[in-house]
Amino acid sequence: MKIYLNKPKESWVVDRFVDEWSSYNKSLTTKNILSSDIIWIISPWTWKKVNKTLLRNKTVLCTIHHIDEEKFDSNAKENFKNLDKYVDYYHAISDSTREQVSKLTQKPIFKIPFWVNQNIWYEIEDKISLREKYSLDVNSFYIGSFQRDTEGHDLTSPKLSKGPDQFFEIVSEFFKKDTSTVAILTGKRRQYLIEKFETKKIPYKYFEMVDFKKLNDLYNCLDLYIVASRTEGGPQSILETSLTRTPLISTNVGIAKEILHPESIFTLKNFFDAKPNINYAYQNTKCLTLPEGFIEFIKMFEEINES
Repeated sequence: MKIYLNKPKESWVVDRFVDEWSSYNKSLTTKNILSSDIIWIISPWTWKKVNKTLLRNKTVLCTIHHIDEEKFDSNAKENFKNLDKYVDYYHAISDSTREQVSKLTQKPIFKIPFWVNQNIWYEIEDKISLREKYSLDVNSFYIGSFQRDTEGHDLTSPKLSKGPDQFFEIVSEFFKKDTSTVAILTGKRRQYLIEKFETKKIPYKYFEMVDFKKLNDLYNCLDLYIVASRTEGGPQSILETSLTRTPLISTNVGIAKEILHPESIFTLKNFFDAKPNINYAYQNTKCLTLPEGFIEFIKMFEEINES
């Protein structure tokens, strides 16, 4: 059995998934689509780049990371309908995504969360030295958000699916109660939150371009990480914070309810009541580390190949 993955080549998390899968599962993986038994469309937004004749003649599995229902307009529905003509099986990474996909197709759907690399994401116990390394006040209360918050077309419109407006509202309320509160942002396209924080004079630290080592360090600097999204596939930040044993609360999106204790999941009406449960999240994430995190995927492909 040989599996071909359509790598998006966008320097995004899915590229890392492809690299990690290929590195650990060399005997199952091929870079030559012609010699593959199964085509894994792991980046469905690039499916049209795959040769249609090969899609028709081979077994095809397609991963659906999430569906933003507010943006799932007639064009998106038509695109999914065309994709569905070539797909034999679907893979969803959370119960919520599986439910969404089940409304769109009669094809079989597997639900398996993606793995997480414990060699990248891990706890660092010396928090004081770590904060000093990044010139962070050891007495401040740091709240993190490490995902983009701004749409790409104008760099000012909030990417509402990621909930930056909700994150801002929560941080603002924390700041009202404790003026030592500081937001930590990383990555590109954070203009929306930066402008909001500066307007309201809420302190923040911005680390625009960071590698995995620095990002892991910054997770370990936090007092709290907040996932405030309205729609998500993972997000992987839930697994990453869990492995770094960073306190985390989240809206009920993606895999949140499958990893986090119910008391760690919040709405805008009760976020002050949400309680991070570090041990609960860590225990639920350990089984997704490498190479254990591949086991269910391999079982899935064996079932597909034998059917």
